[in-house]
Amino acid sequence: MRNFSTWLLACFMVMFWVFRIIVALMAQLHQDFFITPFDETMEIILLFVVLACLVLVVKRKIAGALIYLFAYGMYFGADIATKVTALVEDASKFGLADYTALIISLIGVIIPVAVLLDLLADKNRKAHPKDKKTDWFYKNEAYDRKLDERADKNNYRTL
Repeated sequence: MRNFSTWLLACFMVMFWVFRIIVALMAQLHQDFFITPFDETMEIILLFVVLACLVLVVKRKIAGALIYLFAYGMYFGADIATKVTALVEDASKFGLADYTALIISLIGVIIPVAVLLDLLADKNRKAHPKDKKTDWFYKNEAYDRKLDERADKNNYRTL
C-alpha cells in the first residue's frame, strides 16, 4: 500500500465499518439511533465479512475488493432500489430518516466501487508482481548485508 488513495480508502472502509458496528449495536440494545439496520443478522454477518475483506484489500488482493463490493452491493443495493422507487412514486411520503438511509446506502455502495477501481488502476501492483521463486534471492536483506560485508574488506586506499 504505497498510494495515498489506497490508505484513504482503507480509512474510509474502517470508518464505515465502525459506523455499521455502532448501528448494529444500537439495534441489539434497542436504543434509538438515526438509522436502523435492514436485517440485523445479515448486518452482523457482513461485519465479519468486511473485516476479512479489509485485510485482503490492505494486502492488495482483488478478491477482497470483489467480495466487499458483492456483499455491500447486495445489502445496500436492494435498499437503494426500494428507496429510489418510493422516492419517484411519491416524494411527499419520503421523510428525513428515509433520505438519511438512502445517503448511507449510497455511501455503502460507493466505497466498495472506489476500492475496486483503486485496486484495478494500481500500476505498481501490476508492474511489480510477487514471484516467490525469485523474491527470496532478490529481496533478501540478510543476503545483501552479507554481500556488503564481504565487499567492504578489500582494503583499497582512496586518495
